[in-house]
Amino acid sequence: MARCAIDIMTEIPGPKSREVMERAGRVVARPVSVMAPVVAAKAHGSLVTDVDGNTYIDLSGGVGVVNVGHNNDAVVDAIKDQAGRFLHTDYSVIPYDSYVSLAEELVELAPGDGPKKACFFNSGAESVENAVKIARAASGRGGMIAFEGAFHGRTLMALTLTSKPRPYKEGLGPFAPEVYRVPYAYCYRCPLGLEYPVCGVRCAEALDRAFTSMVAPSDTAAVIIEPVQGEGGFVVPPPEFLPRIAEICRKHGVFLIVDEIQTGFCRTGRVFACQHYGIEPDLLCLAKSLAAGMPLSAVVGRADVMDAPADGRIGGTYVGNPLACAAALEVVKIIRGNDLSSRAREIGARITRRLKGMQENITIIGDVRSLGAMVGVELVRDRETKEPASAETAKVIAKAMKRGVIIPRCGIYSNVLRFLNPLTITDAELDEALDVLEVCLTEVNALN
Repeated sequence: MARCAIDIMTEIPGPKSREVMERAGRVVARPVSVMAPVVAAKAHGSLVTDVDGNTYIDLSGGVGVVNVGHNNDAVVDAIKDQAGRFLHTDYSVIPYDSYVSLAEELVELAPGDGPKKACFFNSGAESVENAVKIARAASGRGGMIAFEGAFHGRTLMALTLTSKPRPYKEGLGPFAPEVYRVPYAYCYRCPLGLEYPVCGVRCAEALDRAFTSMVAPSDTAAVIIEPVQGEGGFVVPPPEFLPRIAEICRKHGVFLIVDEIQTGFCRTGRVFACQHYGIEPDLLCLAKSLAAGMPLSAVVGRADVMDAPADGRIGGTYVGNPLACAAALEVVKIIRGNDLSSRAREIGARITRRLKGMQENITIIGDVRSLGAMVGVELVRDRETKEPASAETAKVIAKAMKRGVIIPRCGIYSNVLRFLNPLTITDAELDEALDVLEVCLTEVNALN
């Protein structure tokens, strides 16, 4: 196997990484778990080098945060420039231009022709929490509807909207009231036991029924949905699904919140994934690759809806901090000037083609699904029963790490390999990583 980027110099994890992780075990809270116990020393583009000098190809991208690459030079320069002028004022006390400029950029990028406004926060979970607050203020209603398999964050309302009990929710209740749940279009494991396309995407009708069987529209503020489910398994719905959900929301006069925290900023081959489906959300939740690693999130939406909360009900000390805004403005420039959406489509096609080829001989590959460069590989012990191969997925990840490839997993059964590599990855780096994964999948498949 030819190597061009990976450089493994020690056992994995190396001695210096082990020493740091031993220290961490003494002082870092145990629930803060670590997927790859190799301690980062530096990163650039798609490569991460640990404290032992080992260099890895990173297919995790900081869990979808560095679409423009680790330590993008232009982003780093923008942060340095801002740091030399001022670090913090709190926008609600002394405002600054970069907050306003970024809002201007995002309302222009976001789908929809009508007037839009934006506000900023620190994390994806905060974006979701505040989108709910805004929807409730604008509607005068309290109910929320989310989907099976959803992930929206780990704060109280966001965790309530999140579907997966383990490891996220178990033992942490009680959760927020007035949250209802309906099926998502997970065609590989259809919640209704039907086959697409003859099913006519009947799962969407569950939302319509929910307004009769669960909660009245007059008591419902919003429906929140991921255009491609992230933590739920990189589940790509049929093209009819989201437009039907949007239509049902309009019919009942309920706001539609689209969570693009993981799908946004070119990951799926469009700036925002909802653009694939031609829908215009009332509110759009953004974070992750918005600021290339700086803590920043946003809610962007219809101006009349965004303006509904009373003065002072939206904000926070660090939200929209100037360093993160400077980084995000540079990210927008990169998106506009480098056609990252086109590159995402190329990357996705390249990954999918290789994985489909592997699927012919590697029987634990049950399903390969993608939208742009958001690619998921669901591993199963048996293709007929679709029994989840959760332990096998963990083995593939561990073997890949020792060979110099970092790849995370997801899914309600933790049996989906997910590709969130930077969109700046080279073809040579991508092919090298896929070569490693093929070896690892083949080895684990032989044990099945």
